[in-house]
Amino acid sequence: MKNKTVIITGASTGIGKAIAKYFITRGSNVVMNSYNEENLKKTYIEFNSPSNATYLAGDISKQETGKKLVALALEKFNSIDVLINNAGVFSPKPFLEVKEDDLELYWNVNLKGTFFTSQAAIPYMLQQESGSIINIGTVLVEHAIDGFPATAPLTSKGAIHSLTRQLAAEFGKNNIKINTIAPGIIRSPLQSKIGIESADSLAGLHLLNRIGETNDIAEAAYYLASSNFITGETINVAGGHTIGHTI
Repeated sequence: MKNKTVIITGASTGIGKAIAKYFITRGSNVVMNSYNEENLKKTYIEFNSPSNATYLAGDISKQETGKKLVALALEKFNSIDVLINNAGVFSPKPFLEVKEDDLELYWNVNLKGTFFTSQAAIPYMLQQESGSIINIGTVLVEHAIDGFPATAPLTSKGAIHSLTRQLAAEFGKNNIKINTIAPGIIRSPLQSKIGIESADSLAGLHLLNRIGETNDIAEAAYYLASSNFITGETINVAGGHTIGHTI
């Protein structure tokens, strides 16, 4: 992946930040995006303002943000080899309490953000006759948990899983690979945002009896980005979350 150009949305904190660092330190050219410009700039400086990275703040649910990210990648690095659609929002809420505004939020950021940014990047991947898109879903799409009601965000994440398969079918002949990573419980700022005091208290949901680290997802993203023969797949990076349970 050295000298390959990678666009990463939601790159200022958590999983996206770990993915950005992983690619940058291995010589990839990285375009980082986040809605929060202050956090994004702080992360870039924390990475020692690397010459093989740049950043652009913007709302990923807006079509123009994806177009600007693509334009920046081409201007700065002259190619678009990988798109990692990581930006997203997630919070539990009982089904009967979900309002229209809740659905609008999750569908706009999670699904439309992934949809429109992919739509902006794929034309240039077609010109190159190669490319890789990695979407971030969740194991909860296939493995629901009573006591963690999250129908609103999960419908948007389920749509992303379906989008992955359809895009893989549509653009496989053009050597563009599209896959989804479905994380289990990962140690990140998300847990505190949704009111979980100790993420480690959820370790029992995984057969490995621990929660995941952001670097676990970064490793998987790097593998999929560099793979030449994987497409249309949903890769669970979840410590056995979907396979079984410890009693």
